[in-house]
Amino acid sequence: MTSELRVDTLKDASGNNSIAMSMVFGGTAKAWANQDGTADDAAARDSFNISGIVDTSAGNYTLSFSSNMSSANWTSQISANNGTTDVSGAHDYGFAVVDRAAGSYRVDIEIASNSQTDLSLVDTVVHGDLA
Repeated sequence: MTSELRVDTLKDASGNNSIAMSMVFGGTAKAWANQDGTADDAAARDSFNISGIVDTSAGNYTLSFSSNMSSANWTSQISANNGTTDVSGAHDYGFAVVDRAAGSYRVDIEIASNSQTDLSLVDTVVHGDLA
């Protein structure tokens, strides 16, 4: 039997610190991935709402959503690095979330010379409306 709980506002146990359900729904991450871009198939260490990662080439990974977004008009954040404490050249990377679609997105990582490269720590977070 399916049940449904409908509320307008959530409050903590003492009745304080309320938040509207629209804020909870709209403000939570709809997908995220922590992946090792140097591993076979750019393996996810952990993820949410990501059904798979395809390593298309060096520095290029396509991630698919388990539950699609409502459109390609969502927002994201990405961070990536080589996981080293040696700072010589450790921050000379460009990375972006590109080719956004309702069902997937591509991560693109380049070094300063504009050539593609794999990095060991790649994190993406997606915010927006689910379909």
